[in-house]
Amino acid sequence: MLSIAVCDDEMLPCCMLSKMIREILDELKIPCTIRQFYNGTALLQEAGNFDILFLDILMQEPDGMETARRLRQKSSDQILIFISSSRDYVWNAYDVEAFHYLLKPLDGRKLKSILHRAVQKALTHPREYLLIRRERQQQKVFLDDIRYFEIRGRMIDLHGADGCLTYYEQIRILEDRLQGKGFFRCHKSFLVNLNCVDSYSRQELLLDTKERIPIAKRRYDDFCRELLACMKKNGGIL
Repeated sequence: MLSIAVCDDEMLPCCMLSKMIREILDELKIPCTIRQFYNGTALLQEAGNFDILFLDILMQEPDGMETARRLRQKSSDQILIFISSSRDYVWNAYDVEAFHYLLKPLDGRKLKSILHRAVQKALTHPREYLLIRRERQQQKVFLDDIRYFEIRGRMIDLHGADGCLTYYEQIRILEDRLQGKGFFRCHKSFLVNLNCVDSYSRQELLLDTKERIPIAKRRYDDFCRELLACMKKNGGIL
């Protein structure tokens, strides 16, 4: 299921665009969830959870372009589509690798064409994700946004690009769900994303965020093998 965000500080245009997107995707028989945001700050707090983002440029601070720059600091592969009543920012859109730039008032046929292409791209190169149950809701978290899990009894702290999320999960079930996905339990209390490992010693590993995670003595050899396999799979070793 696709996750789509629409961000516009004017409520009516935001609702209208969301409705148009819903109608187009229903026609294409593509299941989706659509969330509406009315400022860039609110979007940035949850932006990592979406496949496609529609972002108005002319908003209060942070405006759409600044929101996009901050977004790209967190994630480089989400599909970003600008919407604006002005052509003045078309060239700036290239700086943040925007997928397209749509002018208001929106043309329905143009929107359908661009959305169709964006959906094809998202489905051709899907980002794997976890669905976690938190605060009585299902939340989508992309695997490449997760740095590590910290186990605290029956609670798990998920440390990712958007901060820390705490939820209930049995660690054995979580390990099974992540089998073969580039994660390794290097310590009884830590399950790490091997793609985020920058360096390591026999006692600990250093993530690319400079966070230090302990390595259990009995897990060290398995950790080295798993890290090597992950690097080979991702082209890190020639």
